[in-house]
Order: sequence, then structure tokens, then C-alpha cells
Amino acid sequence: MAYFLTSSELPEGMEIDWLVFRRDILPYGRNSIEKIEIMQNGQQAVVYLMGGNRKIMSIGDTQSFINKLQVAQNELGVDVWNRIPVTYRKEGFGSVIFSIIPSLVIIGLIYAIYRQTFSIGSKMGGGGLFGIGSSKAKMYTSDMKPKANFSNVAGLDEAKTEVMEFVHFLKNPDKYNNLGAKIPRGALLVGPPGTGKTLMAKAVAGEAGVPFFSISGSEFMEMFVGVGPARVRDLFAKARQKSPCIVFIDEIDAVGRKRDKSMRMSNDERENTLNQLLVEMDGFNTKSGVIVLAGTNRPDILDPALTRPGRFDRTINVDPPDLKGRKDILKVHLKPLKLEDPNIEMYAERIATLTPGMVGADLENICNEAALIAARNNKKFVQMEDLEAAIDRVIGGLEKKDKVISPKEKHIVAFHEAGHAVTGWFLEHASPLLKVSIIPRGSAALGYAQYQPKDQHIYTEAQLLDQMCVMLGGRISEELSFGSISTGASDDLERVTKLAYQMVTQLGMNKKIGHLSFKAPNTEMMEERAYSQKTSTIIDEEVRALVKRAEETTRTLLREHSQGLRAVAERLLLKEKIGKEDMVEILGARPWKELRSFAELSYETETPAN
Repeated sequence: MAYFLTSSELPEGMEIDWLVFRRDILPYGRNSIEKIEIMQNGQQAVVYLMGGNRKIMSIGDTQSFINKLQVAQNELGVDVWNRIPVTYRKEGFGSVIFSIIPSLVIIGLIYAIYRQTFSIGSKMGGGGLFGIGSSKAKMYTSDMKPKANFSNVAGLDEAKTEVMEFVHFLKNPDKYNNLGAKIPRGALLVGPPGTGKTLMAKAVAGEAGVPFFSISGSEFMEMFVGVGPARVRDLFAKARQKSPCIVFIDEIDAVGRKRDKSMRMSNDERENTLNQLLVEMDGFNTKSGVIVLAGTNRPDILDPALTRPGRFDRTINVDPPDLKGRKDILKVHLKPLKLEDPNIEMYAERIATLTPGMVGADLENICNEAALIAARNNKKFVQMEDLEAAIDRVIGGLEKKDKVISPKEKHIVAFHEAGHAVTGWFLEHASPLLKVSIIPRGSAALGYAQYQPKDQHIYTEAQLLDQMCVMLGGRISEELSFGSISTGASDDLERVTKLAYQMVTQLGMNKKIGHLSFKAPNTEMMEERAYSQKTSTIIDEEVRALVKRAEETTRTLLREHSQGLRAVAERLLLKEKIGKEDMVEILGARPWKELRSFAELSYETETPAN
């Protein structure tokens, strides 16, 4: 075999070119030349001389060399019978084998992967070669529990109660079986990002006395066809071996999206994975003992077959916490901090009133930011001012005191923010003002006004109009103070336009449109509007009239309090940041009742009138 593999190598000999061959060798003809052999590559030839010597010659192109050789022999007068024979070197058997070995190896490897990965009889649902079809789920047992438990889950009492039932059933099945009850096979944790869905699952893993499997929905999907269903089979095969147990699938919308009836948006691999998941959860051969929990913030896109009873029997809403829920969450996250006052209750109530709409992840971030701010200022304790600064940091971004702003721009920003503050001060339904600042924050904001809104679920038309007036206060203040307008109100105008269209098209707060509600068109999907061009024109006119109405109300109010507006702006230019005390000093007490304390905002006490 060694001979075959090396037989294609060039023979040893001195290398010459055509000119040397034509001048010194060819004239002697057959008396000197035995034959000429063209190599496999067609670029070189070996001249075999009498006596055993050989010369290697570069010929460039085979056909060109043959033509030149014939012409040269014609010029030398060599007859046909005495011309130099030309042969071609054939490829040896060893060279052929050597050239196809890599291809054979690759084909064999692909075939082995295919057979091993997707064979029906492979163990554990088709783990296959390199474990490509095996599940990536992490298993937690009683001796390797996560640190989280139900005591870490605060502000979600109703959701926690429902999830705890699964753990209680697994620990005390007889209590439920004696009553004829059957434990639900699965529960879907639904809620916005950061509300605590995954934390709830971690608490289940920490409290349950049974094995707990955790996996993300995206971990089922791979570039290879068939891997998704194989991993689903493998996961449930492992779970059944450890039953009773709990399986948690985080972000299940990655694999549980609705199956599209049209071929335009179909995805065969994802749909096959979903089909396998449906069969494993409630199929012909399904056995009890495996409880499935799943988390998602997009329940609207899940396939109906996945969310029906028998698969996910319960849908547990993990909503953003209310005022009392935020207080409970803050008590958990404030506990590790070294506070100036040991009364955690006081800190939790104060921060809870300042953070409406925030979820658990936001509150945890605020507590951590407060500790970082205190450490940055070399403090021994975390103070209330650090927590309030952390709220500003999370809401508005990093404070940029060194940002270069011209005096003219600073005046515009001061009057703009003063316009917001003064408008909100004299409107009944505006939220209580906390502070106004003209110190730049974040990437774009050159100033901001912070209010203390309450947790509210129903809004009247008057309340929404007051909100619109407060948004327009900055632009109207610029117009009245400088006689011109700037680009600083672009974000305010965007919010005003959005609110006005909602009032007219969705909330039924317009007489011409009436009690109709049109879904906002999805610009990403290029959806058609559900109304005619004539109705669209009416909507645009009514929105413009509504904004004009709010604009006139705001202009009248600011003209009436023009001196107070200028005084607030001048105080801002002097101090850069003012609070409620400065506003009371300049404008007097606010003429409307305010809810500020935790007891008032939670409606535990009656609020006295101002």
C-alpha cells in the first residue's frame, strides 16, 4: 500500500524548460530520447533519456505542448515512424483510494449521527450520539434544593396559595384523595416580566419534597430536525422515572406558540415539538405523577390545545403588586441592607408609595442601587435619601451634573418643567408633586418632574383630561414665556396624541364616535383598520379638537398664574432641584385634597381635606 500511495510523486531529475529541451535534446531524436511522459496534473512532463537519465520539464498546458512538439519535429524533418512517443501517466489505485477516504469518513459520520440520534429504540427518548437529543433540564432533589422558598415570595399571596397546593398535594396526597380530589396536572404562571414567576417556581423547588426539573422553552429547539421532540420525550421519560415530581418550563411561549393554519408562517420543527409536548402532558399513554408548571408573559400567543384543562388546568395570574404587595416585597429586599433606622416598616411604606406600577424585580433593583449609592458616598448606613435617589436613578436614569448645557437651553428647560409643575399644582385630578429637577438624566431627558400617583384602575374623562393638560404644560409654558417653541416637548406630545386617540377610538369618550371601541392597528403586522376612511377623518378631527381643548385649558391656567410660573422657574435655575416645600412657599397650599401617606393611599384612614 505504501507503494501505491507514493507512486504519484514526481520522479527525481533535473528540471529543464522548453527552450533547453528544443535546443539541446530534441535534435538527437530517438537516438537520445526514449519517451516523454505527461504527469497527471497536466502541467509537467518527464523526458526519459537513453541510459536511464530523466529530465523534468514544465509544459504549462498539455495540448499546447503536443502541438509545439509536432511543429518542432516537423521543422527537424523527423518522419512519422521515428517521432518521439508521448504517454500519459495513469492514476494509481492507491491514489484513488486516498482521495475518496475523507468523503467516505464524512458520509459515515453523518450516517452514524443520524442513526444514533433519531433511532426509534434509542434510550431515554432519543439522547443519541453526543447527547444531542437528550433534555437539558436541571434536576433538583431534596439534598440540592435552591435557596429560595415561599418565605422569599412576598406580595403575591393569592398566586402563592394556589402554587403551594401542588406542594401540599405531593407531600400529603391522602388528604386530597380521601375527598375524591385530583391534583391538577399543570399550572400556567402568567404575568408581565419581573413579577416573580420564576421566583415562584424556585420556591416550589425549594419547598417540594420531590424531584424538580427546570428547563427553558428555547432549550428544546436546535438546528437539527427532530431534536425538539426528542428532548421533550427525554425530559418526560426522566420525570416519570422520578415521579412524583414537578417539571417547570420557563418562557414556554418559545415552543408553545399557536400553530398557524397557513403555510406562510408555519414552522414544522416547532410544531412537531409542541405536538410531542401535548402528547406527553395528556396523551393516550399518559400516567399521573408528573406535574408541569410553566411561565410566560405572552399567554395570548399560546396554542389553545396547550392551555386547555387536562394539560394546564390552572392559569395563575402573577400581576404587578399593589401598594400593600410592594410593601411586603420591600420588607424582604430591605432586610439584608444595613439601614440607619432599624424600623424596616417605615422604609417599606415610604418606598411603596413612591413606586406605583413597579414589579418585584424593579423593587429589588432599587434596594440594591440604594446600597451602592450609600457605599459610593462612604456612608456606614443606607438612609432614606439613598433609597429616594435610587428611585430617581431607576426611573430617570443616571444624573449627569457635568453635562454641558447653554444658559439659553437651561432657561427653556426650567420654564418647561415649571409649566408641568404649576399646571399639575392647580388641577384637581393631577397627582401630588414630589420634586422638580433640571439636572439632566439618562440619554435624552434634560429635566423631569416626579409625581406620586396612586394605584388606580378606573379613570374618568375629567381625570384623563387633567393628565393631558399636565403633559401640555411644558410646551404651553415655553410658548407663553419665550414666544416660541422647542423640540423639548416631543415626548410629551407623543403621549398626549396616544392618550387622545385612546379616548376617542377605544374608551368611548367622544360624542361623534359614540360608544364604539376600535382596536389600535398593529403597525408591525400592517393590519387594516376596522373602520372607513370617513370615520378615520372624523377620528382625526375629534382628536385634534380634544387636544385643542386641553391646550386652551392649560394656556388659561398658566396665564392666570404667570407670576407663580416665573417664580418656580427662577427657583429651579437657582437650586436646580426643588420639592413640595418650595412649591408651597411660592404658590401656596395646593387647593385640592392629596393622598400622600401609606395609610391614605391604602385607604386605611380617611384623608382630611386641605
